[in-house]
Amino acid sequence: MTETEKADIPTRQRVLASKVPEITVWFWVIKILCTTVGESFADWINMTLGVGLGATAVGFTVVLAVVLGWQLRLTHYVPFAYWLTVVVLSVTGTLYTDILTDNLGVSLAVSTGVFTAILAVVFGVWYARERTLSIHSIVTLPRELFYWIAILVTFALGTAAGDWTLTLTGWGPGTSVLLPAGLIVSIVIGWRLGANAVLSFWLAYILTRPLGANLGDWFASPTADHGLGVGTALTSVIFLVAIFATVGYLTFSRSDVIEKSEPTAPASLNRERIMLGYFAAVAVGTAALLISASEQPHATVASEEDSSTPATLAPGQVTAHFPAQMLARFRTIAAETLSKVQAGDHGAASARVKDLETAWDDDEATLRPMDEEAWHALDSRIDGVLSAVRAATPVQATEEQNLSALLADLQ
Repeated sequence: MTETEKADIPTRQRVLASKVPEITVWFWVIKILCTTVGESFADWINMTLGVGLGATAVGFTVVLAVVLGWQLRLTHYVPFAYWLTVVVLSVTGTLYTDILTDNLGVSLAVSTGVFTAILAVVFGVWYARERTLSIHSIVTLPRELFYWIAILVTFALGTAAGDWTLTLTGWGPGTSVLLPAGLIVSIVIGWRLGANAVLSFWLAYILTRPLGANLGDWFASPTADHGLGVGTALTSVIFLVAIFATVGYLTFSRSDVIEKSEPTAPASLNRERIMLGYFAAVAVGTAALLISASEQPHATVASEEDSSTPATLAPGQVTAHFPAQMLARFRTIAAETLSKVQAGDHGAASARVKDLETAWDDDEATLRPMDEEAWHALDSRIDGVLSAVRAATPVQATEEQNLSALLADLQ
Protein backbone atom coordinates (compact mmCIF):
# COMPACT_ATOMS: atom_id res chain seq x y z
CA MET A 1 0.00 0.00 0.00
CA THR A 2 1.39 3.39 -0.96
CA GLU A 3 1.73 6.33 1.41
CA THR A 4 -1.15 8.07 -0.37
CA GLU A 5 -3.40 5.07 0.19
CA LYS A 6 -2.41 4.94 3.86
CA ALA A 7 -3.34 8.60 4.24
CA ASP A 8 -6.77 7.86 2.80
CA ILE A 9 -7.67 5.54 5.68
CA PRO A 10 -9.61 7.38 8.39
CA THR A 11 -7.61 7.27 11.61
CA ARG A 12 -10.63 6.15 13.62
CA GLN A 13 -10.97 2.96 11.58
CA ARG A 14 -9.27 -0.23 12.70
CA VAL A 15 -6.56 -0.98 10.17
CA LEU A 16 -6.13 -4.71 9.54
CA ALA A 17 -3.45 -6.77 7.89
CA SER A 18 -4.20 -7.29 4.21
CA LYS A 19 -7.31 -9.49 3.85
CA VAL A 20 -6.55 -10.53 0.26
CA PRO A 21 -3.75 -12.52 -1.38
CA GLU A 22 -0.86 -11.14 -3.37
CA ILE A 23 -1.55 -11.09 -7.11
CA THR A 24 0.63 -13.96 -8.27
CA VAL A 25 0.12 -16.64 -10.88
CA TRP A 26 -1.49 -18.74 -8.13
CA PHE A 27 -4.17 -16.08 -7.67
CA TRP A 28 -5.24 -16.34 -11.31
CA VAL A 29 -5.04 -20.13 -11.38
CA ILE A 30 -7.37 -20.51 -8.39
CA LYS A 31 -9.67 -17.75 -9.65
CA ILE A 32 -10.23 -19.58 -12.94
CA LEU A 33 -10.74 -22.86 -11.09
CA CYS A 34 -13.33 -21.17 -8.85
CA THR A 35 -15.27 -19.77 -11.80
CA THR A 36 -15.36 -23.20 -13.44
CA VAL A 37 -16.77 -24.68 -10.25
CA GLY A 38 -19.29 -21.84 -10.08
CA GLU A 39 -20.66 -22.81 -13.50
CA SER A 40 -20.57 -26.61 -13.23
CA PHE A 41 -21.52 -26.95 -9.55
CA ALA A 42 -24.49 -24.58 -9.86
CA ASP A 43 -25.77 -26.58 -12.84
CA TRP A 44 -25.24 -29.87 -11.05
CA ILE A 45 -26.97 -28.80 -7.83
CA ASN A 46 -29.94 -27.36 -9.71
CA MET A 47 -30.31 -30.49 -11.87
CA THR A 48 -29.68 -33.09 -9.18
CA LEU A 49 -31.81 -31.68 -6.38
CA GLY A 50 -34.57 -30.65 -8.76
CA VAL A 51 -35.72 -27.90 -6.38
CA GLY A 52 -35.53 -25.13 -8.95
CA LEU A 53 -33.27 -22.14 -9.40
CA GLY A 54 -35.06 -20.02 -6.81
CA ALA A 55 -34.69 -22.45 -3.93
CA THR A 56 -31.12 -23.28 -4.93
CA ALA A 57 -30.22 -19.58 -5.01
CA VAL A 58 -31.80 -18.98 -1.59
CA GLY A 59 -29.83 -21.89 -0.14
CA PHE A 60 -26.55 -20.61 -1.52
CA THR A 61 -27.32 -17.08 -0.37
CA VAL A 62 -27.60 -18.40 3.18
CA VAL A 63 -24.32 -20.29 2.77
CA LEU A 64 -22.73 -17.14 1.37
CA ALA A 65 -23.87 -15.09 4.37
CA VAL A 66 -22.28 -17.61 6.76
CA VAL A 67 -19.01 -17.93 4.85
CA LEU A 68 -18.70 -14.19 4.23
CA GLY A 69 -19.41 -13.50 7.89
CA TRP A 70 -16.51 -15.78 8.81
CA GLN A 71 -14.22 -14.07 6.31
CA LEU A 72 -15.11 -10.58 7.58
CA ARG A 73 -14.39 -11.54 11.19
CA LEU A 74 -10.82 -12.52 10.38
CA THR A 75 -8.06 -9.97 10.95
CA HIS A 76 -5.69 -11.20 8.23
CA TYR A 77 -5.64 -13.21 5.02
CA VAL A 78 -6.46 -16.89 5.51
CA PRO A 79 -6.27 -18.80 2.19
CA PHE A 80 -9.00 -21.35 2.97
CA ALA A 81 -11.54 -18.78 4.18
CA TYR A 82 -10.78 -16.36 1.35
CA TRP A 83 -11.05 -18.88 -1.49
CA LEU A 84 -14.06 -20.62 0.02
CA THR A 85 -15.78 -17.23 -0.08
CA VAL A 86 -14.80 -16.82 -3.73
CA VAL A 87 -16.17 -20.27 -4.64
CA VAL A 88 -19.51 -19.62 -2.92
CA LEU A 89 -19.70 -16.16 -4.51
CA SER A 90 -19.06 -17.75 -7.90
CA VAL A 91 -21.91 -20.24 -7.50
CA THR A 92 -24.27 -17.62 -6.08
CA GLY A 93 -23.51 -15.03 -8.77
CA THR A 94 -24.12 -17.65 -11.47
CA LEU A 95 -27.47 -18.56 -9.92
CA TYR A 96 -28.58 -14.93 -9.77
CA THR A 97 -27.92 -14.49 -13.48
CA ASP A 98 -29.67 -17.77 -14.29
CA ILE A 99 -32.74 -16.65 -12.33
CA LEU A 100 -32.95 -13.43 -14.33
CA THR A 101 -32.66 -15.34 -17.59
CA ASP A 102 -34.57 -18.55 -16.93
CA ASN A 103 -37.21 -17.59 -14.36
CA LEU A 104 -37.82 -13.91 -15.05
CA GLY A 105 -37.25 -13.99 -18.80
CA VAL A 106 -34.72 -11.14 -18.81
CA SER A 107 -32.62 -11.29 -21.96
CA LEU A 108 -28.89 -11.84 -21.62
CA ALA A 109 -28.22 -8.52 -23.34
CA VAL A 110 -30.28 -6.69 -20.73
CA SER A 111 -28.70 -8.69 -17.87
CA THR A 112 -25.25 -7.81 -19.14
CA GLY A 113 -26.16 -4.12 -19.29
CA VAL A 114 -27.76 -4.14 -15.85
CA PHE A 115 -24.82 -5.84 -14.15
CA THR A 116 -22.40 -3.52 -15.95
CA ALA A 117 -24.30 -0.52 -14.58
CA ILE A 118 -24.40 -2.00 -11.07
CA LEU A 119 -20.66 -2.67 -11.15
CA ALA A 120 -20.00 0.91 -12.30
CA VAL A 121 -22.07 2.22 -9.37
CA VAL A 122 -20.22 -0.03 -6.90
CA PHE A 123 -16.84 1.15 -8.17
CA GLY A 124 -18.02 4.77 -8.22
CA VAL A 125 -19.22 4.73 -4.61
CA TRP A 126 -16.17 2.74 -3.52
CA TYR A 127 -13.76 5.24 -5.08
CA ALA A 128 -15.71 8.29 -3.88
CA ARG A 129 -15.49 7.03 -0.31
CA GLU A 130 -12.05 5.40 -0.24
CA ARG A 131 -10.17 7.17 -3.07
CA THR A 132 -8.72 3.86 -4.25
CA LEU A 133 -9.87 0.64 -5.87
CA SER A 134 -6.57 -1.14 -5.40
CA ILE A 135 -6.72 -4.72 -4.19
CA HIS A 136 -3.63 -3.96 -2.08
CA SER A 137 -5.61 -1.46 -0.01
CA ILE A 138 -8.11 -3.92 1.49
CA VAL A 139 -7.14 -3.19 5.11
CA THR A 140 -10.39 -1.84 6.56
CA LEU A 141 -13.88 -3.34 6.90
CA PRO A 142 -15.60 -0.85 4.53
CA ARG A 143 -13.04 -1.51 1.81
CA GLU A 144 -13.43 -5.26 2.23
CA LEU A 145 -17.23 -4.96 1.96
CA PHE A 146 -16.89 -2.97 -1.26
CA TYR A 147 -14.43 -5.56 -2.52
CA TRP A 148 -16.76 -8.54 -1.95
CA ILE A 149 -19.77 -6.73 -3.40
CA ALA A 150 -17.74 -5.92 -6.52
CA ILE A 151 -16.63 -9.55 -6.83
CA LEU A 152 -20.21 -10.82 -6.56
CA VAL A 153 -21.29 -8.46 -9.33
CA THR A 154 -18.31 -9.42 -11.53
CA PHE A 155 -19.37 -13.07 -11.30
CA ALA A 156 -22.93 -12.24 -12.30
CA LEU A 157 -21.72 -9.93 -15.07
CA GLY A 158 -19.21 -12.47 -16.38
CA THR A 159 -21.91 -15.16 -16.46
CA ALA A 160 -24.35 -12.94 -18.38
CA ALA A 161 -21.74 -11.62 -20.81
CA GLY A 162 -20.29 -15.09 -21.43
CA ASP A 163 -23.69 -16.69 -22.08
CA TRP A 164 -24.72 -13.78 -24.29
CA THR A 165 -21.56 -14.21 -26.33
CA LEU A 166 -22.28 -17.91 -26.84
CA THR A 167 -25.87 -17.15 -27.84
CA LEU A 168 -24.69 -14.58 -30.38
CA THR A 169 -21.93 -16.67 -31.91
CA GLY A 170 -23.07 -20.27 -31.55
CA TRP A 171 -19.46 -21.25 -30.80
CA GLY A 172 -18.74 -24.70 -29.43
CA PRO A 173 -17.20 -25.43 -26.00
CA GLY A 174 -13.59 -25.47 -27.22
CA THR A 175 -13.82 -22.42 -29.46
CA SER A 176 -15.60 -20.38 -26.79
CA VAL A 177 -12.55 -20.59 -24.52
CA LEU A 178 -10.39 -18.69 -27.00
CA LEU A 179 -12.08 -15.27 -26.84
CA PRO A 180 -11.82 -14.60 -23.06
CA ALA A 181 -8.34 -16.17 -23.03
CA GLY A 182 -7.23 -13.91 -25.87
CA LEU A 183 -8.69 -10.83 -24.19
CA ILE A 184 -6.90 -11.63 -20.93
CA VAL A 185 -3.63 -11.94 -22.84
CA SER A 186 -4.33 -8.55 -24.44
CA ILE A 187 -4.90 -7.02 -21.01
CA VAL A 188 -1.66 -8.51 -19.67
CA ILE A 189 0.21 -7.04 -22.64
CA GLY A 190 -1.40 -3.65 -21.98
CA TRP A 191 -0.49 -3.81 -18.29
CA ARG A 192 3.11 -4.69 -19.10
CA LEU A 193 3.26 -1.72 -21.48
CA GLY A 194 2.08 0.74 -18.84
CA ALA A 195 -1.70 0.48 -18.56
CA ASN A 196 -3.28 1.39 -15.23
CA ALA A 197 -2.71 -1.59 -12.92
CA VAL A 198 -6.03 -1.32 -11.09
CA LEU A 199 -8.04 -1.08 -14.32
CA SER A 200 -6.09 -4.00 -15.81
CA PHE A 201 -6.73 -6.12 -12.72
CA TRP A 202 -10.49 -5.63 -12.71
CA LEU A 203 -10.85 -6.13 -16.47
CA ALA A 204 -8.95 -9.42 -16.23
CA TYR A 205 -10.93 -10.40 -13.13
CA ILE A 206 -14.24 -10.01 -14.99
CA LEU A 207 -12.97 -11.98 -17.99
CA THR A 208 -11.84 -14.94 -15.89
CA ARG A 209 -15.54 -15.64 -15.27
CA PRO A 210 -16.49 -16.49 -18.89
CA LEU A 211 -13.10 -18.19 -19.33
CA GLY A 212 -13.68 -20.49 -16.36
CA ALA A 213 -17.31 -21.12 -17.31
CA ASN A 214 -16.36 -22.02 -20.87
CA LEU A 215 -13.66 -24.34 -19.57
CA GLY A 216 -16.30 -26.01 -17.42
CA ASP A 217 -18.62 -26.41 -20.41
CA TRP A 218 -15.75 -27.85 -22.46
CA PHE A 219 -15.01 -30.45 -19.80
CA ALA A 220 -18.67 -31.30 -19.17
CA SER A 221 -19.99 -31.31 -22.75
CA PRO A 222 -20.25 -34.67 -24.53
CA THR A 223 -17.61 -35.59 -27.08
CA ALA A 224 -20.26 -35.44 -29.80
CA ASP A 225 -20.44 -31.69 -29.14
CA HIS A 226 -16.63 -31.37 -29.23
CA GLY A 227 -16.36 -31.43 -25.45
CA LEU A 228 -14.38 -33.79 -23.23
CA GLY A 229 -17.45 -35.69 -22.02
CA VAL A 230 -16.52 -35.53 -18.33
CA GLY A 231 -19.96 -34.40 -17.11
CA THR A 232 -20.87 -31.60 -14.71
CA ALA A 233 -20.57 -33.67 -11.51
CA LEU A 234 -17.09 -35.02 -12.24
CA THR A 235 -15.97 -31.64 -13.60
CA SER A 236 -16.98 -30.01 -10.31
CA VAL A 237 -15.10 -32.67 -8.34
CA ILE A 238 -11.93 -32.33 -10.45
CA PHE A 239 -11.78 -28.57 -10.13
CA LEU A 240 -12.70 -28.58 -6.43
CA VAL A 241 -9.87 -31.02 -5.73
CA ALA A 242 -7.51 -28.78 -7.72
CA ILE A 243 -8.65 -25.77 -5.68
CA PHE A 244 -8.16 -27.52 -2.35
CA ALA A 245 -4.73 -28.80 -3.39
CA THR A 246 -3.59 -25.33 -4.47
CA VAL A 247 -5.02 -23.64 -1.39
CA GLY A 248 -3.33 -26.25 0.79
CA TYR A 249 0.00 -25.46 -0.84
CA LEU A 250 -0.51 -21.72 -0.35
CA THR A 251 -1.52 -22.21 3.29
CA PHE A 252 1.77 -23.89 4.13
CA SER A 253 4.05 -21.98 1.76
CA ARG A 254 2.53 -18.52 2.42
CA SER A 255 3.81 -17.52 -1.01
CA ASP A 256 0.75 -15.31 -1.63
CA VAL A 257 0.72 -13.46 1.70
CA ILE A 258 1.34 -9.72 1.54
CA GLU A 259 3.85 -9.31 4.35
CA LYS A 260 4.66 -5.67 3.68
CA SER A 261 3.53 -3.33 0.92
CA GLU A 262 6.29 -1.36 -0.70
CA PRO A 263 5.56 2.08 -2.17
CA THR A 264 5.10 1.83 -5.92
CA ALA A 265 6.70 4.12 -8.45
CA PRO A 266 4.30 6.75 -9.80
CA ALA A 267 2.68 5.67 -13.03
CA SER A 268 3.18 7.57 -16.27
CA LEU A 269 -0.10 9.34 -17.03
CA ASN A 270 0.80 9.66 -20.70
CA ARG A 271 1.52 5.95 -20.93
CA GLU A 272 -1.74 5.15 -19.15
CA ARG A 273 -3.69 7.31 -21.61
CA ILE A 274 -2.05 5.60 -24.56
CA MET A 275 -2.85 2.17 -23.18
CA LEU A 276 -6.41 3.26 -22.45
CA GLY A 277 -6.70 3.87 -26.16
CA TYR A 278 -5.24 0.42 -26.73
CA PHE A 279 -7.92 -1.14 -24.49
CA ALA A 280 -10.58 0.80 -26.41
CA ALA A 281 -9.21 -0.56 -29.70
CA VAL A 282 -9.33 -4.11 -28.30
CA ALA A 283 -12.94 -3.55 -27.24
CA VAL A 284 -13.90 -2.27 -30.70
CA GLY A 285 -12.17 -5.23 -32.34
CA THR A 286 -13.97 -7.65 -30.02
CA ALA A 287 -17.34 -6.06 -30.79
CA ALA A 288 -16.63 -6.32 -34.53
CA LEU A 289 -15.73 -10.01 -34.12
CA LEU A 290 -18.92 -10.75 -32.20
CA ILE A 291 -21.09 -8.88 -34.72
CA SER A 292 -19.47 -10.78 -37.57
CA ALA A 293 -19.91 -14.12 -35.79
CA SER A 294 -23.54 -13.38 -34.94
CA GLU A 295 -24.32 -12.79 -38.62
CA GLN A 296 -23.02 -16.21 -39.59
CA PRO A 297 -25.45 -19.15 -39.59
CA HIS A 298 -24.82 -21.23 -36.48
CA ALA A 299 -27.83 -23.44 -36.06
CA THR A 300 -27.23 -26.79 -34.46
CA VAL A 301 -27.45 -29.11 -37.41
CA ALA A 302 -28.54 -32.61 -36.59
CA SER A 303 -27.00 -35.58 -38.29
CA GLU A 304 -28.97 -37.74 -40.68
CA GLU A 305 -29.53 -40.27 -37.91
CA ASP A 306 -30.65 -37.58 -35.48
CA SER A 307 -32.99 -35.91 -37.96
CA SER A 308 -34.85 -39.11 -38.70
CA THR A 309 -38.17 -39.80 -37.11
CA PRO A 310 -37.70 -41.14 -33.57
CA ALA A 311 -38.59 -44.76 -32.93
CA THR A 312 -42.11 -45.31 -31.72
CA LEU A 313 -42.38 -45.70 -27.98
CA ALA A 314 -44.91 -48.10 -26.52
CA PRO A 315 -47.33 -46.56 -24.00
CA GLY A 316 -45.71 -46.49 -20.58
CA GLN A 317 -42.36 -47.76 -21.93
CA VAL A 318 -40.42 -44.74 -20.66
CA THR A 319 -42.01 -44.58 -17.22
CA ALA A 320 -41.71 -48.35 -16.82
CA HIS A 321 -37.94 -48.40 -17.21
CA PHE A 322 -36.62 -44.92 -16.32
CA PRO A 323 -36.55 -43.39 -12.78
CA ALA A 324 -39.49 -41.08 -12.11
CA GLN A 325 -37.26 -38.40 -10.54
CA MET A 326 -35.16 -38.07 -13.69
CA LEU A 327 -38.21 -37.98 -15.95
CA ALA A 328 -39.78 -35.29 -13.75
CA ARG A 329 -36.68 -33.15 -14.15
CA PHE A 330 -36.74 -33.52 -17.93
CA ARG A 331 -40.46 -32.70 -18.05
CA THR A 332 -39.96 -29.59 -15.91
CA ILE A 333 -37.21 -28.23 -18.12
CA ALA A 334 -39.10 -29.05 -21.34
CA ALA A 335 -42.31 -27.48 -20.01
CA GLU A 336 -40.52 -24.31 -18.93
CA THR A 337 -38.77 -24.09 -22.31
CA LEU A 338 -42.12 -24.50 -24.06
CA SER A 339 -43.68 -21.69 -22.00
CA LYS A 340 -40.79 -19.37 -22.91
CA VAL A 341 -41.17 -20.25 -26.58
CA GLN A 342 -44.91 -19.56 -26.43
CA ALA A 343 -44.16 -16.22 -24.74
CA GLY A 344 -41.83 -15.31 -27.62
CA ASP A 345 -38.72 -15.14 -25.40
CA HIS A 346 -36.30 -17.06 -27.60
CA GLY A 347 -33.21 -16.04 -25.62
CA ALA A 348 -34.60 -17.47 -22.38
CA ALA A 349 -35.81 -20.61 -24.16
CA SER A 350 -32.38 -21.18 -25.67
CA ALA A 351 -30.71 -20.74 -22.29
CA ARG A 352 -33.18 -23.08 -20.56
CA VAL A 353 -32.92 -25.83 -23.19
CA LYS A 354 -29.20 -26.02 -22.43
CA ASP A 355 -30.20 -27.40 -19.01
CA LEU A 356 -32.13 -30.16 -20.78
CA GLU A 357 -29.09 -31.04 -22.88
CA THR A 358 -26.82 -31.06 -19.82
CA ALA A 359 -29.19 -33.18 -17.71
CA TRP A 360 -29.75 -35.68 -20.51
CA ASP A 361 -26.02 -36.08 -21.18
CA ASP A 362 -25.24 -36.45 -17.48
CA ASP A 363 -27.87 -39.19 -17.05
CA GLU A 364 -26.93 -41.15 -20.19
CA ALA A 365 -24.77 -43.65 -18.31
CA THR A 366 -27.69 -44.43 -15.99
CA LEU A 367 -30.59 -44.44 -18.45
CA ARG A 368 -29.14 -46.06 -21.53
CA PRO A 369 -28.52 -49.54 -20.03
CA MET A 370 -32.08 -49.60 -18.65
CA ASP A 371 -33.75 -49.49 -22.07
CA GLU A 372 -31.55 -48.92 -25.13
CA GLU A 373 -34.52 -48.53 -27.48
CA ALA A 374 -36.31 -45.96 -25.32
CA TRP A 375 -33.08 -44.06 -24.73
CA HIS A 376 -32.37 -43.75 -28.47
CA ALA A 377 -35.93 -42.62 -29.13
CA LEU A 378 -35.77 -39.89 -26.48
CA ASP A 379 -32.24 -38.92 -27.53
CA SER A 380 -33.45 -38.37 -31.09
CA ARG A 381 -36.45 -36.39 -29.82
CA ILE A 382 -34.24 -34.17 -27.66
CA ASP A 383 -31.90 -33.56 -30.59
CA GLY A 384 -34.91 -32.34 -32.54
CA VAL A 385 -35.81 -29.97 -29.72
CA LEU A 386 -32.27 -28.60 -29.52
CA SER A 387 -32.09 -28.06 -33.27
CA ALA A 388 -35.45 -26.26 -33.34
CA VAL A 389 -34.80 -23.98 -30.37
CA ARG A 390 -31.22 -23.15 -31.34
CA ALA A 391 -31.91 -22.48 -35.00
CA ALA A 392 -30.45 -19.22 -36.32
CA THR A 393 -33.98 -18.25 -37.39
CA PRO A 394 -36.26 -20.22 -35.07
CA VAL A 395 -39.79 -21.09 -36.14
CA GLN A 396 -42.11 -20.99 -33.16
CA ALA A 397 -44.49 -23.63 -34.53
CA THR A 398 -41.59 -26.05 -35.04
CA GLU A 399 -40.25 -25.39 -31.55
CA GLU A 400 -43.66 -25.97 -29.99
CA GLN A 401 -44.20 -29.14 -32.01
CA ASN A 402 -40.88 -30.68 -30.97
CA LEU A 403 -41.28 -29.72 -27.31
CA SER A 404 -44.87 -30.98 -27.16
CA ALA A 405 -43.82 -34.30 -28.72
CA LEU A 406 -41.02 -34.65 -26.17
CA LEU A 407 -43.40 -33.95 -23.30
CA ALA A 408 -45.77 -36.60 -24.66
CA ASP A 409 -42.93 -39.14 -24.82
CA LEU A 410 -41.95 -38.38 -21.21
CA GLN A 411 -45.44 -39.13 -19.85
